[in-house]
Formats: sequence, structure tokens, C-alpha cells
Amino acid sequence: MVVSMAELTDVINAANARGIPGGLPPYGGGVRDTRPLALFDLDNTLSDAGHRQHFLRGARKDWPGFFAAAVEDPPLADGLALVRRTEAEGTAIGYLTGRPERCRADTVRWLAAQGLPEGPLWLRGDADRRPARVTKLERLRALARTRPVAFLADDDELVCRDAEAAGFRVVRAVWGREATELHEAQEKDGRT
Repeated sequence: MVVSMAELTDVINAANARGIPGGLPPYGGGVRDTRPLALFDLDNTLSDAGHRQHFLRGARKDWPGFFAAAVEDPPLADGLALVRRTEAEGTAIGYLTGRPERCRADTVRWLAAQGLPEGPLWLRGDADRRPARVTKLERLRALARTRPVAFLADDDELVCRDAEAAGFRVVRAVWGREATELHEAQEKDGRT
């Protein structure tokens, strides 16, 4: 389902109107934010990971190379514009990625270099090899117990489909490059 900006604005406004106490502090500190939370995937939603796909081709995938090259990802203008518009409308921003925890420092630097707002950043555990659709839905459900989730923006169709089936509003990141290798790796290897 593709959501128009007008529909998205309505969702954000409705979520803000029914705010529930108990958000998570940004980057593990600060005052708890009770605003509804919009969650953004990174790879092929906010960042163009197309130049890294070659690391995932073939039987032996170069995961260290794939993640090390993420610092060079160009931003996706449509994704960044959606983050900024969502924040300007009063919704809290968070980042939900399949990247492993060991990528946190590089990811935070990349987000800051793009001028994106600070917000909680959830990464998978370094040893967690479950598919992204499993880990992200688990996190969405946990977050929804503590605060309203305005929507999830993601490029992975399986993640989007499962989140919608669980009752979450989804914005499909159709503006990113097709990432067949990445999506297959997310399902088979559970690495991102």
C-alpha cells in the first residue's frame, strides 16, 4: 500500500492527538519522549546501499565489507525529506535497522552527517541471524507497548507485509533502488 503525504499527515496528527506516556530516550539518555514514534529503516530507505550489493553476491558473502562500506552510502532525498517533514509535524523520529550493533558508531555518524534528527536507534544484536521481518516486527510490538507507533518506513516488502498484518501503518520506501541481493540475504542469512 502506498500512502499519500496527505494520508500520512492525517495519521501523524491522529497519533499525536492520542499520545501515550512512556517513550524511549534518544540514544539511551535524556527525558522520555511521549510523542508517537515514526520509525525509519536505513539501507535503501534513507541511504542508497546499491554500491554495496556486490558484497552480497555469490555463495560467500562479504558481510564485513558490506557493513564497512555503509559509511559511503549516498542519502536518498525522498527518505530524508520524509524524516524531516514527519519531525516538523511533531512526530518523534526513531531508526530501526537490520544492521548489527557493531555498526552503531558508523551509523550514528552517517545520520548526523545527513543532518537528520537525533532519535532512538535500534540495531540487531551482533549474533542475531533471524530475518529482518522477524526482528523488526518484534521491536515494533515491544515499542507499541510503551508508546504509539505512527508508522514504519521500510523498503523490504516482507517486513512491510508482516508489519501491516500485525496492524502497523507502513510507508513503503519505493524511492530506493531495487536491492535483490540485500533482501535475499535478509531472509537467508539474517544479517541485515
